[in-house]
Amino acid sequence: MSNVLFDVPGPKARLRYRTYAVVGTLVVLAFIGYIGWRFYDSGQFTARKWEWLQYAQVQRDLGNAVLQTVAAFAAAAVLALIFGAIFAAGRLSDHAWIRRIAGFVVEFFRAIPALILMFLFYFGLPTVGVPMTPFLGVVFGLTLYNGSVLAEVFRAGIQSLPKGQSEAAYALGMRKTQVMFLVLLPQAIRAMLPTIISQLVVLLKDTALGFIITFQELLYYARYIGSQGTFGRPIVPSTIVATAIYVVMCLLLTALATYLERRNRRNKKVVAAPPAATENLAAASA
Repeated sequence: MSNVLFDVPGPKARLRYRTYAVVGTLVVLAFIGYIGWRFYDSGQFTARKWEWLQYAQVQRDLGNAVLQTVAAFAAAAVLALIFGAIFAAGRLSDHAWIRRIAGFVVEFFRAIPALILMFLFYFGLPTVGVPMTPFLGVVFGLTLYNGSVLAEVFRAGIQSLPKGQSEAAYALGMRKTQVMFLVLLPQAIRAMLPTIISQLVVLLKDTALGFIITFQELLYYARYIGSQGTFGRPIVPSTIVATAIYVVMCLLLTALATYLERRNRRNKKVVAAPPAATENLAAASA
């Protein structure tokens, strides 16, 4: 049996793929187990390496570091979404000069690593008399980079919509801006929600780059705790704790995306229900 794109694997091929999957999983688990054993053998799991978690001040400082991370993520995410929506609309403008400017801005900032943008904001702007804090340097750097990526995501989502959506809106007398921001963009966001959430997860993890410009977020505090001789320099335990917190935050963001996607599907079913109910009522009355 086959379809247009590929041949459906037979029994032997499926068995081979399952074998590859099992072997690959065992290799990964063995590697993780080896790393864990090396950590244990070097004393990274001793009580002294983890006693720093028992101090109330450390717990408060760790919580503040997490809040700083979340604050930077939230501000950069909102600004990046706005940036992406505006420049996606610019790239789809009817005016060639707007398309060129929007295209140049998007491609320019998408080509620069987020860390370099943070450096330019934090170290560059003060040299010309513009005050800058580590928080703003991180937020602006993440906004420009991730906003440029989201602009391309929005543009692709808008272009994937049926032309009848915009034609119907124009027939109602709506202007180009209204059609873009009230009709096309909301539908594109719903259609591209998994991709948008994936980029926001990248944005959340990239907040860790802020420790290089002394932004006191989660990784910065983990490195600080890991360098304290009072606690036996627990760099590995503090890094493990920071990693676990990042994983939890990313999983929560993914769970939010899943909830929104399910809710969107339910709303579509509710909207589609009245016509069917009307037809059933008409059939019953006939």
